[in-house]
Amino acid sequence: MAARPENAMARKPLTDGAIAAINLESARLQSWSRFWRAPERSALAELILEQELLTMQFRSDFGALDRLDRLASAVARADPGAAPAAIVAAQVACAAHRFEEARAALGEAQARGAPSDAVERLSLTLDQATGESLDCVLAARRRRAAQPGCWSELVPLGAVLADLCEFDEAERTYQHALRDYQDVSPFALAWVCFELGMLWSERVPVPRAEVAAQWYRAAIDILPCYVKARVHLAEILLSDGQNKDAEDLLRPALESVDPEVAWRLAEVAEAAGNAVEATTFAAAARAGFESLLARHPLAFADHGTEFYMAGGGEPARAFALARLNLANRPTLRAFEQAVDAALAAGEPLAAAELATKARQRWAGGAAFRNSSMAIWADDFQIGTNEVPRGSAHART
Repeated sequence: MAARPENAMARKPLTDGAIAAINLESARLQSWSRFWRAPERSALAELILEQELLTMQFRSDFGALDRLDRLASAVARADPGAAPAAIVAAQVACAAHRFEEARAALGEAQARGAPSDAVERLSLTLDQATGESLDCVLAARRRRAAQPGCWSELVPLGAVLADLCEFDEAERTYQHALRDYQDVSPFALAWVCFELGMLWSERVPVPRAEVAAQWYRAAIDILPCYVKARVHLAEILLSDGQNKDAEDLLRPALESVDPEVAWRLAEVAEAAGNAVEATTFAAAARAGFESLLARHPLAFADHGTEFYMAGGGEPARAFALARLNLANRPTLRAFEQAVDAALAAGEPLAAAELATKARQRWAGGAAFRNSSMAIWADDFQIGTNEVPRGSAHART
């Protein structure tokens, strides 16, 4: 495991990342202009959907969610009762983490005769996002990735393997994706590098920050506008005391509306002893999170939880958001976050109850056995007021 970026992929003839970002923005605006002249053209709506999702994923332009809601409404008005309109509605709802709404729209699309491949692809995405039938999702992902010419299926296969704690195979799958990439667009390749960074920083039981940092740097080298990669790398740099490097990495990302940029810059300023700037950035981060949570609460409940447990300093608010996220997508990671939020809020009984529910849902799987919640579910007796001795949470 832990192949280095320079060893994992040969130098590929990619479009310059800055030019690709400019081209994407130009194409997105042109597509919208054409769409408003002919909103009944479903192929154009699908193109806009792809462009907006890329804009949100890499530039952290979360206004894309508002624009996509307008797109879905316009398509529904222009072609009511048609399968493409229902597919667009399902995809838009999924992007905003409105998973129940997405499933309902997908059911309508299927009933209206939507292509089976499109239905299956989105159904797998929804099941994976909500932790449903992951063994079946894995089998389907393997089958789809094995088909000729299906490079795009490798990354979601790697993600579900990581969810199931099959870390070695997940890394091999991502490496396979790096080797087999044949396009010149930098977006997909930067995405794979980012996922490898996530694998090593947040998924494996023993994180290796230095390896994760290499992959995040590779993603930024390929695509300088990749805001999330900058934020994640800055977190590693901050933890290593490299505050100036973290600041240099984050400053160019301030033009995005991602409140995590301001949050991390607040930490940089605090570490430098600049109380005024730290307060200014912290206020900007809080305002940014509140704006996003007001418009798209399910899409940002998990990130909001992380902020209010740490920089936001409101553990009760964090726990409320964690419960909202867990109700919407009861994945093992959502359970872990909710347990951490309950503990931060001074609710050990609630934390233990959540850990027990997680065991009931995920018992027998390697993912739960590797989870920090396992000892809680084993040792804590509901109805007592004691945190189990020797647990990881009892020591924190």
